[in-house]
Amino acid sequence: MQRKVALACEKCGSRNYTADHKQTQTERLELKKFCRHCNAHTVHRETK
Repeated sequence: MQRKVALACEKCGSRNYTADHKQTQTERLELKKFCRHCNAHTVHRETK
């Protein structure tokens, strides 16, 4: 089963994206995405 999670920018902390993530995985999801607030590609991490 998958759940929806919010992805927050590592630099500014804004929550820009949502993604599906398997519940069986224990580590947090990390993706490199474009942040319109920072105007750059940054690492976005799963938030609780």
